[in-house]
Formats: sequence, C-alpha cells, structure tokens
Amino acid sequence: MKGNGNGILTLLRKLYFMMIPTSGGRSKYIHRHKNLFHHVGNNLFFQPRLFPSDPECISFGDNVMVASDVCFITHDITNSMFNRCIEGLSLKEMCGVINIGNNVMIGAKSIIMPNVNIGDNVVIAAGSVVTKDIPSGTVAGGVPAQFICSFSSLVEKRKRGNSFASDGVDKLWKNFHEQRKRQD
Repeated sequence: MKGNGNGILTLLRKLYFMMIPTSGGRSKYIHRHKNLFHHVGNNLFFQPRLFPSDPECISFGDNVMVASDVCFITHDITNSMFNRCIEGLSLKEMCGVINIGNNVMIGAKSIIMPNVNIGDNVVIAAGSVVTKDIPSGTVAGGVPAQFICSFSSLVEKRKRGNSFASDGVDKLWKNFHEQRKRQD
C-alpha cells in the first residue's frame, strides 16, 4: 500500500481488510503482509476495521494492542486548502510518521497524530488524541493526551483487584453493585 493509497491494488487490499470479520483475522492479515507498514513487531493485535491511509508511515513494536476505531493520521491536507484560496501559494502536503514502542495498548476511538513517538510500556486511554510524544512507562489520556499515572502503578492497581475480570456476566454485575454500595 505504498504511495498515495489510490492504486487499484491498494483499494482492493483495503476493501478485503475491512471485510475480514474478526480482529484476530485482521491481525493475522497484517502479520502475513508486514511489508505494508514500516515495521510490525511480534504479537500485534489490530482491532480497527479501517486500514490506515499511509501504513508505510507507521511502525509497531512488539506486544502492541490497538483497540477498535483507533485512527492513525499521518498527513494534513490544510496546505492544499491554503494553496487553493491564496493565489500563487504552493505549499507541500504536511506528512509525518508514527512510531509505537513495545508493550503498548491504544484504547478505542483514540486518534494518533503525525510525528508522534509512543514509548515502551504505555497505555493510551480510550478516546484520547495523541498530539505529542508519550514517554515510556506512562498511562496517558484525554484531549490532548496527558500523563495520568505511571505504567507500573496501573499494573499494581490491576493486581490488587481486577473487578473487570471476565469471570462471567453475573459476577461482573455483582461486583458492579458491590462497588456502588461501598461508594454510598
């Protein structure tokens, strides 16, 4: 999918990718076609149905989890608008790369902007907009994404009591109601 993403082969690959019914299947497709991205490490889990428009500008480390509807933006078309509205102006399209380290989880509906480096051992909260580098060992979230806590403190919190463990729906509801009673 090198280039501007408009070739017929590129469009067919993107269409095929969107039709793969499971996130596991989409992840396997990416591992079979690692050359589509700049780099794909081991154990990439890729849940989004849409394939990034410029995958060659994205690098994934090892053990990366990408939740549903994450959007990777590697270019900005603002310069095209400027060129059309200001006579004689000829600005080039702004492009950038996205580098994602090892042991990273990117939450659902997050947006990763161009020229961003996400370090190792990082969690990006759902719905975040990552506009600048996220250092290793961090949990970040928000719009724009900011430091929430350290990666290690989140691990310790999860070790102490994971009320979201998949022990069955009935247990999840029981834990939910017990937590509400403690809050009152």
